[in-house]
Amino acid sequence: MNSCRLVTWTAAAVMIASAATRAQLKVDELLPTYAPAQGVAGAIKSVGSDTLNNLMTLWAEAFKRVYPNVEIEIEGKGSSTAPPALIAGSATFGPMSREMKQAEIDEFERKFGYKPTALPVAVDMLAVYVHRDNPIPGLSLAQVDAIFSKTRKRGSPSEIVNWGQLGLTGEWATLPISLYGRNAASGTYGYFKEHALAKGDFKDTVKEQPGSSAVVQGVATDRGGIGYSGIGYKTADVRAVPLAETDGGTMVPAEPDRAYTGEYPLSRMLYVYVNAKPGEALDPLRREFIRFVFSREGQQEVIKDGYFPVTAEIAREALKSVGINPGF
Repeated sequence: MNSCRLVTWTAAAVMIASAATRAQLKVDELLPTYAPAQGVAGAIKSVGSDTLNNLMTLWAEAFKRVYPNVEIEIEGKGSSTAPPALIAGSATFGPMSREMKQAEIDEFERKFGYKPTALPVAVDMLAVYVHRDNPIPGLSLAQVDAIFSKTRKRGSPSEIVNWGQLGLTGEWATLPISLYGRNAASGTYGYFKEHALAKGDFKDTVKEQPGSSAVVQGVATDRGGIGYSGIGYKTADVRAVPLAETDGGTMVPAEPDRAYTGEYPLSRMLYVYVNAKPGEALDPLRREFIRFVFSREGQQEVIKDGYFPVTAEIAREALKSVGINPGF
């Protein structure tokens, strides 16, 4: 893990999060109801992850209902756009679907003399999607690697190019596999490359899409399609395939309880990065937006967008990391 000022998703936090799962994805009751503050005005600009684009929009709309005079602009072109924008001072917040790389942290620190702060705002599952009619029961990560990667670092002896190689019969036996993915600017691309492909190289035949929803739409209209995207983008036209960490291992479905426990192989935190100078109080606008994100109302928006809310413990540590007294 990079040495930025990061609120860590610890084993204890995961155990606490399991309680939220048992409550059917209800927001943690220990989180506070948001109470509006005085003197909140100005403009917010968010630059970063496409995966978080919808969620940032939901938070912005809800926040503006409380503070109608606040202006909010959201740009979601990929996680790699967040660090430069924070460094340049052109972004208030930098949402990212991955942690900052060490080089990005170092560049930030060279500019400001301290590290950026990562706020874990939601739990996501990176799903592997197939067409809704595809009967494939599940895939191991080695099979996923052999499908998407030309280097096959997970050890598969040969590449997988059609559905028959995965045991499908009938009309599926000779159907070629069509690959859909994200571009290199995407944190989802980087996460999938690292965790599913063991840092291997993607095949040249992957159809790179500009956004997460475009990946799902591509698979939805292509019977031979397979792609990866956040669970928040799932539609009725695709299936999220159960995944196993190893060949012959237990196939784990992309269900909330499996994300919180860490059983699902491609579970991850989603982050919002902020430039918070240690020992200095945040301005009222950034302070209140962060307070809203970690309130009951803010985390309800997380559920609305198809992701999983953080626990009160995670929220408490996140608020403390930017000098905000949690009060709960």
